[in-house]
Amino acid sequence: MQRTLKRALVWFRRDLRAHDHAALYHALRAAEQVWCVFVFDTDILDPLPRADRRVEFIHDSVAELDARLREFGGRLLVRHGPALDEVVRLAGELGVQAVYTNHDDEPDALAREAAVRAALATAGVALHTGKDHVVFERSEVLTQGGTPYTVFTPYKNAWLKKLEPFFVKAYPVERHAASLAAPPAGVSTALRSLASLGFERSNLHALEIPTGSSGAKTLLADFLARIDSYGEARNFPAIKGPSYLSVHLRFGTVSIRELAAAACARIEQTSSPGAAVWLSELIWRDFYHQILHHHPHVVGASFKPEYDRIRWKEGADADELFAAWCEGRTGYPLVDAAMAQINQTGYMHNRLRMVVASFLTKDLGLDWRRGEAYFATHLNDFDLAANNGGWQWAASTGCDAQPYFRIFNPITQSEKFDPAGKFIRRYLTQLAALPDKLIHAPWLAKPADLLAAGITLGRDYPPPIVDHDAARKLTLERFAVVKAQA
Repeated sequence: MQRTLKRALVWFRRDLRAHDHAALYHALRAAEQVWCVFVFDTDILDPLPRADRRVEFIHDSVAELDARLREFGGRLLVRHGPALDEVVRLAGELGVQAVYTNHDDEPDALAREAAVRAALATAGVALHTGKDHVVFERSEVLTQGGTPYTVFTPYKNAWLKKLEPFFVKAYPVERHAASLAAPPAGVSTALRSLASLGFERSNLHALEIPTGSSGAKTLLADFLARIDSYGEARNFPAIKGPSYLSVHLRFGTVSIRELAAAACARIEQTSSPGAAVWLSELIWRDFYHQILHHHPHVVGASFKPEYDRIRWKEGADADELFAAWCEGRTGYPLVDAAMAQINQTGYMHNRLRMVVASFLTKDLGLDWRRGEAYFATHLNDFDLAANNGGWQWAASTGCDAQPYFRIFNPITQSEKFDPAGKFIRRYLTQLAALPDKLIHAPWLAKPADLLAAGITLGRDYPPPIVDHDAARKLTLERFAVVKAQA
């Protein structure tokens, strides 16, 4: 095979695997010698808390990626500093003619990429980028009029119609791995310790969250054995329903093509309804990424501009309500248990993400951006496109969002999706002795029942900070400004 380049560098970002990797594949096919780099970008890391599960997940996954590249005869060159400086400097040290990297649609990533491209161009080095993190990106799925979709169902139908085996076929990296080169003498390869990067160990391993491609492989195998029941099981936070692969998708330790192909294969083999629902969730992910690409104003503003006229609560009272929500002190057990889950583990069940988001915006009347930012700080699987899309969906400010008058009742959600209170008891142990029927709304329990359970409201567990029925009326009034001018 005739290669057109002498030397190339692959810049890993949100794609920490050595298999089915678009940029790595294209570089290996194009260049006689290929090196790989990952940068612990201080522009991203410096604002983060010192004990951050995501940084630890990345650190462990980078170590595994290096080990895998060694098996192929290469190494991962790890750098610590601003990506702009480190990538350009390393490209010069190696004398490469091109740098390859996969797309990242987040605004900060695009700005960083543009700066790197300009700096490399000054040095006579090309930057090649391409799709890897979604099945269909940007403008690949458009309406018949050539415009981007803003409603999910027709987007999904067009997505499925466009899908062919080619689009989920793995990139055969191994076939071309001989082009991976050992680092030249004098070029550092060392992966620094987490402490030397300025971070502390979190509870990542105590939570038994598997890292790297091997962790993703284990989770996927486990999930495929129960995928048929996903459609129903995914709604109940006390049972093992989800795939738990979201953090691996976020950091690319698993290929989206591999997951979509697995879902399609299961549907074709057994007409599995669970696999069909899971594939739909993967399509939602693509949908939100193309929304972010075509409508970047959603970062910081409502997708529907008229919804920015809504006057959310502000001031000291709003701050107190927000603190109670963050700390799991709302008096609504399912909401509080969900917030305890994210605070303790960095994970929140998807059903509960909708419940707590609805509660923040429509029970407490607080700006969805406050919740979005809190999730961005605490979620292990934080992905800007999905997080923003989810919050705007719940707040009714986004594309194809739930109607503003659809307001989740936190009690009925609790009774329906955690009927025996198993999830609540896991995170709110002070309520464990309450009977199943009373655990969803302790303030409605008789004094004798509270006494028997050893609970004093206001001491062991707070009373509700808001009345749901009254809050619902205020929410309808709050959204009336949009309805009146529609």
